[in-house]
Amino acid sequence: MSATLRLLLVLALLLGVAMPQRAAAQEVTPGAETAWRLLDYIAVDYPGAVSDGRVISEAEYAEMREFSTAVRTRIAALPAREAQPRLLSASSVLISAVETRAAPETVARQARSLAEDLLAAYPTPLAPRSIPDLPRGAALYAEQCAVCHGATGRGDGPGAAGLEPPPIAFTDRDRARERSLFGLYQVIGQGLDGTAMPSFAHLSAEDRWALAFYVGGFAYAGDAPRAGERAWRDDPDARAAVPDLEALTQITPAALASRLGEPRANEVVAYLRSHPEALAVGGADGLDLARRKLGESLAAYRAGDARKAEELALSAYLDGFEPVEPLLRARDGKLMARIEAAMGELRASLNRRAPADEVAGQVTALSGLFDEAGRALAPSEASALSTFLGAFTILLREGLEALLIVIAMVAFLRKAERQDVLPYVHGGWAAALVAGAATWAAATWLIAISGASRELTEGVGSLVSAVVLLSVGVWMHGKAQAGAWQAYIRDKLSAALSKRSAWFLFLLAFIVVYREVFETILFYAALWSQGTQGALLGGAALAIVCLALIAWGLLMFSRRLPISQFFAYSALLIAALAVVLAGKGVAGLQEAGVMDIRPLAALPRVEILGLFPTWEGLAAQMLALTAVVVGFWWADRKSRAQAEVSRR
Repeated sequence: MSATLRLLLVLALLLGVAMPQRAAAQEVTPGAETAWRLLDYIAVDYPGAVSDGRVISEAEYAEMREFSTAVRTRIAALPAREAQPRLLSASSVLISAVETRAAPETVARQARSLAEDLLAAYPTPLAPRSIPDLPRGAALYAEQCAVCHGATGRGDGPGAAGLEPPPIAFTDRDRARERSLFGLYQVIGQGLDGTAMPSFAHLSAEDRWALAFYVGGFAYAGDAPRAGERAWRDDPDARAAVPDLEALTQITPAALASRLGEPRANEVVAYLRSHPEALAVGGADGLDLARRKLGESLAAYRAGDARKAEELALSAYLDGFEPVEPLLRARDGKLMARIEAAMGELRASLNRRAPADEVAGQVTALSGLFDEAGRALAPSEASALSTFLGAFTILLREGLEALLIVIAMVAFLRKAERQDVLPYVHGGWAAALVAGAATWAAATWLIAISGASRELTEGVGSLVSAVVLLSVGVWMHGKAQAGAWQAYIRDKLSAALSKRSAWFLFLLAFIVVYREVFETILFYAALWSQGTQGALLGGAALAIVCLALIAWGLLMFSRRLPISQFFAYSALLIAALAVVLAGKGVAGLQEAGVMDIRPLAALPRVEILGLFPTWEGLAAQMLALTAVVVGFWWADRKSRAQAEVSRR
């Protein structure tokens, strides 16, 4: 198998492990969405039609009768499913309740129950794919909605005069407490029959969600969001009641009040609807998941099921803490490293079957570290300055590693006077940037990159790069003597830099740059969700400028170096990077659960050197270092032998 083909297979592996573990998008059934919207409307507005068994608004009651009948008609027209007969039966019960003027709470309960069963049988996306853009929602509201609903959502806009029924007042707390964000989203997308409310289906789903969140906050203004932030940070019951965006979009304030009490529920709703970024993947929810998984792991270990305990501990890291890691690294890198090391030590204890009390102590210590992480990750800790510095340092650190390798290749080709091959190197790193942008877009809107996939991609990419760089470093060391280089130029250069080798350089540039880009986008995606996008872009721009200046300086320096010194320095640099990447590759595979972990407490953690306090990581770096020493010795010997032959 050719080297190019082998690298293509490796590339396929790298891209493959980065692919998602999210199910395909659920098929949307428009009829089911419309029926759900009608049920939501019945649950919210029926109390305005019937009270104490009497009709208090003929127009509203006629609408309730019409809507309940329409629900059954639309369910009957849906594609046949196993649950359809049961849904039809429940819709008939709802029609009967409306016809007999049943109590509002009875009708609301039946409508909500039927709506939940309907979505279970005919799945519909229930939450936005990313954190809603509230400034965008405010702009859309001013453009599209304020003319009727009023600038402050009171239903008193200049276009409201003469409309029957009048526009909804979003500030009406009694009505708002029965309306979910998903219900608002549905009405925005489909309009409302029998009213002046048109469909805004021409807007993208992201825009409709932004509008739903924005108008859903009108009834919860004032000081409630500030109080809600404190409740969200300090009350685990609040976080458990609304664990993610999907829960937030589905739950009504009234339903949340039944769990938390009216004042606390109003505060939490006010905060989350105005700060949905608090529910970004990797926030408090991720830490709570890690805590829960660790608790289950300890319970399984005490029960004698060590294998299950190990699986749960790995899940606590990959599914709970690992999504938190990018943002926590930007906020408090030392704390992130402490947690990562502690989780590795816990898995090592489980693997060697340590006493249960020792494992329990480690779990307790981790819970305390999670508390520290929760405070560091609190939205109140987000600032433009922290985002700017995080974006700058992350890109500079990750970019420098790839830059050194690419610059070495570019400088080598210029020394060899083979500028015709340079487009392959430039094409490789440019393609990696495009692939990184595509990965960001896919991870944001199409797929979910699991924690295991992230660590595998980084681990495999690092090890592949280490092996390739090791061979390149040994080769360059062998050409460090001017005579050896001149002989190589004379005899082999044109053949060695054939089209096959040019594509090899393309793939090498792609792999080393994509690995760094892949890791960088994980950090940037986490920072982007915090709402300080301008600061992030500013930090990234400054890092790019710094990298460009470093690249320019290195190229200028390499041009002035004699050929022998250039190869000697480049060989040492590339060999050192190979040793660093060997350590990082093993760490990535350990964090993905592919390799066991045996902690080495005496070894410091120095990520920039690829040094992690584990026996396996140290062994990998020592093996790489040994390969460098042996390879350099062999290259020197071969170079001297060739020089002897030339003198004869």
